[in-house]
Amino acid sequence: MTTLLAQIAPQRSTQYATLASALAPAELQLSPLGAQISLLEPITLGGQSYLRCTLDGAPTPDQLHELGMLAMTSAFFEYYARIETVAGPLLRPLETGFQPTLPADLVTTRRYRGKTNELFTHFLCNVARFSSDFASQPWSDLFLFDPLMGGGTTLFTGLMLGAQVAGIEQDAEDVKSTASFLSQYLQQERISHKMQPERLKGLGLRWSFSIGKKIGQQCLLVNGDTVQAPALLPGFKPHLIVADLPYGIQHQGQLTALLTSALPVWSAMLRRGGALVLAWDATRLPRTTMLETLHTFAELAVYDNAPYDQLAHQVDRVIKQRDVVVAQRV
Repeated sequence: MTTLLAQIAPQRSTQYATLASALAPAELQLSPLGAQISLLEPITLGGQSYLRCTLDGAPTPDQLHELGMLAMTSAFFEYYARIETVAGPLLRPLETGFQPTLPADLVTTRRYRGKTNELFTHFLCNVARFSSDFASQPWSDLFLFDPLMGGGTTLFTGLMLGAQVAGIEQDAEDVKSTASFLSQYLQQERISHKMQPERLKGLGLRWSFSIGKKIGQQCLLVNGDTVQAPALLPGFKPHLIVADLPYGIQHQGQLTALLTSALPVWSAMLRRGGALVLAWDATRLPRTTMLETLHTFAELAVYDNAPYDQLAHQVDRVIKQRDVVVAQRV
């Protein structure tokens, strides 16, 4: 038996003060370490919040590396109640060995209205990988798609982790400013890259990035309608699709209409065994309705067992409940 403490990631904004505490248990359970966890409980030491994990055996180096990529925890320690005559609790820091492919501040530097919390975005990406048939593959082998990319936070998270990424956004100015930011950031950090803008006849604009001589990452930023994704991204077959659905929609019918038109397109693009992860304002669209909508697509197997049914959490006074749904392409 081994006992680890997982330190809950600190939040810079009081708006998200409880976010990491609410979602860290599920992320750990879904991680490669999850099968070894026999007991998981919150604990406070020295005013800091942790999760105490009792494991059936010691974590392997590969598992430690995976722990370093988790979003809702920031550090890991071996926990001892006492060592010989020295009373505890005593903690020994663990080195995970994870190094981001691109600097982590790529995700945090850019601020814009409506930006999703970075740790939550990272969490969604992790849940997608853990819930797919490609969970054992490194991020560098995976293609991540955000069909409603907004300002690009999901794509930047994917790049930081090492994935190949693509996103579609209907607002042309959002895509243009995202491409400009990424180019300027890479120049400032002296990361070699090539950017190629191109006009897609009758469809929209696309910016293609090739990043790093050794890294060889690809990033595609596309202005267009998400239901035209196959034409906008010909041949692109993502392993993972992650989207934070729009919060500004006032009526349930509008969001249902978006899903009805877009889900057939997204699921057809997704590789078999790939995972689809959607976050949405469950204050306006109940989880039962979301599940009913996804269940109409025979090619999607919806996960609704624990801990997938325990991902709802409050964001603010307006979004009293944000939820997450996960499905796999069968």
